[in-house]
Amino acid sequence: MTHEQRSRKPVSWNSYEEDMAAAGALGAQGAQSTQGVEVAKGAKGANGGAGAADLDPESWPAVLAPRLAYFAGVARHEHVTRAAQDMGVPQSTLSRAMVRLEQDLDIALFARRGRTVSLTPAGRTFLASVERALAEVERAAESVRADADPASGKVAFGFLHTMGSETVPALIRAFRADHPRVRFQLVQNYGEAMMERLRAGELDLCLTSPVPDAPDLVARRLDEQRLRLVVPDDHRLAGRRRVRLAEAADETFVTLEPGYGLRRITDDLCAEAGFRPRVAFEGEEAETLRGLVAAGLGVALLPPPAVARPGVVELTVTAPRAVREIGVAWLDGHPDTPPVAAFKRFLLSRRGQLLPD
Repeated sequence: MTHEQRSRKPVSWNSYEEDMAAAGALGAQGAQSTQGVEVAKGAKGANGGAGAADLDPESWPAVLAPRLAYFAGVARHEHVTRAAQDMGVPQSTLSRAMVRLEQDLDIALFARRGRTVSLTPAGRTFLASVERALAEVERAAESVRADADPASGKVAFGFLHTMGSETVPALIRAFRADHPRVRFQLVQNYGEAMMERLRAGELDLCLTSPVPDAPDLVARRLDEQRLRLVVPDDHRLAGRRRVRLAEAADETFVTLEPGYGLRRITDDLCAEAGFRPRVAFEGEEAETLRGLVAAGLGVALLPPPAVARPGVVELTVTAPRAVREIGVAWLDGHPDTPPVAAFKRFLLSRRGQLLPD
């Protein structure tokens, strides 16, 4: 989905001098902290990455970045006075910045004739790369501003596979009744994988089960969902409507793989019923497990299907109480953009009404 172009916040060129001064001060501090050890400009960082990712105050990015927009402005105007007027900075500031840039690079970027300048061959080569870099910064700034737009921003939302066919589409449809232009990046995965992506900053919110309990996460219970014992339609228990889970102690189970929340819940419920399930097949999708049950390959504890599947019977489990709690989680201390905050408030308002009837 596209978003409307927003008016760009003007850059304060006066503050650019402050940024340059701060960069110089930071460089001086960095030089002192090296205690006589020379730090080569453009050298690779400790992680082996290129200089572009190096945060060393004496690296090329740290030294050059504050002056690149000045350089591009002078190069485009080929006149220091006109460039200074266009950017709203004192001419003396601009002249000093260009002299310092050439000194840092140890190469002439401009041929000077009074206040008129023209690029040297080295200057033209440098300008091509500088303009690409500045354009990338512009795109990055517009992208993050667009994602945070209250009306048309983006929410990175993770959820369980079993929530994807019915629950999540209904939630998003209801939310977008009042926020029609908010965009979603939807990620389906199992619980532990989503927690990792939350911690990595790749997700804003996730809908998961069990509700996580971790010191770096905030989680809120939203609803609970009954689990059913799913058996083949010719199974000895198929004529029943209700069953105690202990009655399936001798059965072969088909389950989700370890690491999935539903697998942990299945193991815990079976343990509460007094047995350890004999697992014959492990999968990644609840509907795949239903297919295995329909083929007579075992029984399974599963949430209700979006659409009834032939070949299986779904029994209510009377003991122990077979439910899974569903909640929303986010990274503690992570600031919300306006669209994320709005969607979070919406989810929390659905407590007890999360799941379709």
